[in-house]
Amino acid sequence: MPLPQSSICVFCGARAGHNPAYTEAARAMGRAIAEHGWRLVYGAGDVGLMGEVARAAQTAGANSLGVIPTHLLALEVGKRDLTQFVVTENMHERKKVMFMNSDAVVVLPGGAGSLDEFFEVLTWAQIGLHKKPIFLLNTEGYWQPLLALLDHIIAEGFAAASMRDLFRTVDSVDALAPALKSALS
Repeated sequence: MPLPQSSICVFCGARAGHNPAYTEAARAMGRAIAEHGWRLVYGAGDVGLMGEVARAAQTAGANSLGVIPTHLLALEVGKRDLTQFVVTENMHERKKVMFMNSDAVVVLPGGAGSLDEFFEVLTWAQIGLHKKPIFLLNTEGYWQPLLALLDHIIAEGFAAASMRDLFRTVDSVDALAPALKSALS
C-alpha cells in the first residue's frame, strides 16, 4: 500500500515584492513540492508569490489544494484550476482549513497576512496544539527583522527561549527541501 501523500502548507505574499529573488524562490518552492511528490496547500490566489508557487507546482505535476475566503475571490484572483478549490466564509476558516489539511508549514516572504498566518501556527505550537514542522524561508534575509523581534520578545521575558525551537529558518529552497523531507519522515 503506498504511503499517503504529505501536504505542505505554503503561506506567502499576494504580492511579488520588489526583489526578483522572492519570485524565483516561490517558483523553486512549487517545483520542489512536485519533485518530492507532496501536495501544495495554499491560499488559492493566482497573484503574487501565491500564484508563482501554485503555477510552478502545477506545471511540475503536483496536486494542489487552494483555500480562499469569499471576500478575496476577486482581489486574489481565485485560481480555480487546482486539484481542489475550497471557498470559506472568512480568513479564520481559511487558515484552519489550510492548517488541518497540511503536514508541515512553510512561510515565504509576505506581508501582514503572512505574518498573521505564521504567528497563528507558531502560537498554536507554543501552547501545545500541534507539533507540525514550521519553516521560515529566509530568502535574501527577508525574515531577519522578524527573527530579531522574536529574540527581543524572548529577551524581554514575554516568551521562553524554547519558542525558537518551534520553527526552523532556512535560507534557500535547496536547504528547505531536505529539511522538510526529514521532518516529514
